[in-house]
Amino acid sequence: MNTCSIILLLSLTSLSAISGSLFPSKTQVLIYNDLTPGTDLIVHCKSRDDDLGLRHVAYGNDFEFHFCPSVWGNTLFHCTMTFHGTSHRFDIYVQKRDEFICDQCVWKVRPQGPCLIARRRICYSWGPPEA
Repeated sequence: MNTCSIILLLSLTSLSAISGSLFPSKTQVLIYNDLTPGTDLIVHCKSRDDDLGLRHVAYGNDFEFHFCPSVWGNTLFHCTMTFHGTSHRFDIYVQKRDEFICDQCVWKVRPQGPCLIARRRICYSWGPPEA
């Protein structure tokens, strides 16, 4: 192998390593209805650029979506979750909070609040209901 080939191989290897860190891989968010049997969950998730629409999630089922996080580290998806006639807003993906915790972010929505099931289980309480 000549010197030019070695330099080209090293350059391609370095470029591959750099692009992997500059361009985050695709992230999956899965929202699982873990309320009570027979309780439906209505989910409406949005980011600054995307409105994922209303989703009806029956008990024991889930809704999932995928996206590529921003290279700037500012990706945010928030969801309004409605059950028993009450709506709650929750930031389901905050890049600065979640990017090192999960690439596959599994949320179990419970009556007390959503729980992220990733490397460790992190549960949140609902804030005040939306008006």
